[in-house]
Amino acid sequence: MVTIGEYTLGPVELGAGAIALFVIILLMMTVRAAGRSAQMAEPLAHQIGALGQRVESLSAGQQQLAGGLTNVAETQAAAQANLLQHMEKRLAQVGQQMNENLQGSSRRTAHSLGELQERLKTIDKAQENITKLSGDVLSLQDILSNKQTRGAFGEIQLNDIVGKALPKDSYALQHTLSNGKRADCLIHLPNPPGPIVIDSKFPLEAYEALRNAQTQQQLNDAARMLRTSVRTHIKAISAKYILEGETADGALMFLPSEAVYAELHANFPELVREGFAARVWIVSPTTCMATLNTMRAILKDARMREQAGAIRRELGLLYADMERLGTRVENLDRHFGQAAKDISEIKISSEKAGRRARRLDNFDFEELAPETDNTVPLVRPKT
Repeated sequence: MVTIGEYTLGPVELGAGAIALFVIILLMMTVRAAGRSAQMAEPLAHQIGALGQRVESLSAGQQQLAGGLTNVAETQAAAQANLLQHMEKRLAQVGQQMNENLQGSSRRTAHSLGELQERLKTIDKAQENITKLSGDVLSLQDILSNKQTRGAFGEIQLNDIVGKALPKDSYALQHTLSNGKRADCLIHLPNPPGPIVIDSKFPLEAYEALRNAQTQQQLNDAARMLRTSVRTHIKAISAKYILEGETADGALMFLPSEAVYAELHANFPELVREGFAARVWIVSPTTCMATLNTMRAILKDARMREQAGAIRRELGLLYADMERLGTRVENLDRHFGQAAKDISEIKISSEKAGRRARRLDNFDFEELAPETDNTVPLVRPKT
């Protein structure tokens, strides 16, 4: 038996027409296989066609993408060109602005340097003044370190204050009293209280020791020295410059330092009270000026009382002069009235003479009507 595809041939069927039949069967199988192949190839053809379409689409898309990339490249190139131009302009503006700022900074820096130089010159001058002041301070320290020069310093300061506060004829400097003691200044006050003495004292050593004390023992010793010095000055002034019947019942002790004066009143009030008890009043430059101004008012009042009689006589003479002046003013006013009347009459006569002169100027030879003469003769005013 022979099997061909779906057909099976036995021995009987094989014969003369077996070959033809075999060929036919092969043809049919071929045709059927071709049909099946065609059926199987049709989807593949569709897929191939679709694939071709996709390839064409991809080609078109590629062409569009190429065009888009070209446009993008051109746009990017243009944008880069614009950006470069903008950056160049901006850089130029920034460079110009930087140049202007640098120039302005240079001018401001030069101006600041000029001002700094001027200030340095001012500082140099101030330094010179400070150096000079330091020298003056050292000189002042040298002066104050010596008792005699320190006394002279206090006297000079006292003389300056008194000279500014009082008239020159109201005080005497370095005045010698009847007991032979010489006072730094004597103020000529009227009685009472009478002439009062001002003596300059400067307990500088004790005060400096008090300020420079480092320990309690040093502070106590300096305070004791200051008390002793001030009490000695108070007793000396009370004994030398308070003289009954010659000076006032008291005297002034002048301290040429406000610091010493403040120290006494702040920490040593018992010394101030002892001065009051001894009728010796302690004054500083400030309080001395206030005291002298009060004395100036007293002197002025006393001089006014002394000159009261002379002022009254002068007032009487002034009243008589005023009466005499009033009488003479009345006479002058009367003379001015008479002179005004005379001038008015002179004006009338002048007007008449003018009219006559105008008529003569017009050659008016007609008979002129007589005019009454109203001219008032001039009379010399009575004196």
